[in-house]
Amino acid sequence: MTLTDLETCLAKVRACRTCEADLPLGPRPVVRIAPGARLLIIGQAPGTKVHESGIPWNDASGDRLRDWLNIDHDVFYDPSKVAIMPMGFCYPGRDPKGGDLPPRPECAPQWHDTLLNFLPGIELTILVGSYAQKRYLAETKSRTMTDTVRDFRKHLETGYLPTPHPSWRTTAWQKKNPWFDTDLLPVLRERAALLVA
Repeated sequence: MTLTDLETCLAKVRACRTCEADLPLGPRPVVRIAPGARLLIIGQAPGTKVHESGIPWNDASGDRLRDWLNIDHDVFYDPSKVAIMPMGFCYPGRDPKGGDLPPRPECAPQWHDTLLNFLPGIELTILVGSYAQKRYLAETKSRTMTDTVRDFRKHLETGYLPTPHPSWRTTAWQKKNPWFDTDLLPVLRERAALLVA
């Protein structure tokens, strides 16, 4: 596949209107990929700040994720180094119970496999949050997100590294799970440094 093929595919993604009727702010698909990327981040769905800017992880969660990775802003936003593809490409709306709604279920089945064909060099996929883990770890994930993340070494063997979502709520989770900082983050940072060098 050529770069022209990828540009055509991304144009189709950006023109997608499959979920338009269910998106309170309308469609604005957010995805960044380019040939050569060796690190892929699959998150949940854009929040309102990302919807407004069109830049993935352009919010406080993104700051925390970059800190976890120990990757600076310029490297993180170089799609030939770091590919970014959420489970849902558009902002799904606000959950009345708090937080955002889950990613739209139509998005990943419609686009992920096609886009992954343009990323043959991916060596590590970071699965941010339970939605990505459910899709990509399938039968190998544990009963809870915490247990799945705790078992990260098992998933590394197949090229995946699960993490929680880096929202402000995760601060309390990290305090309850100190192994995330002592065991997982050093591995994540080491792998990321090698892949974006």
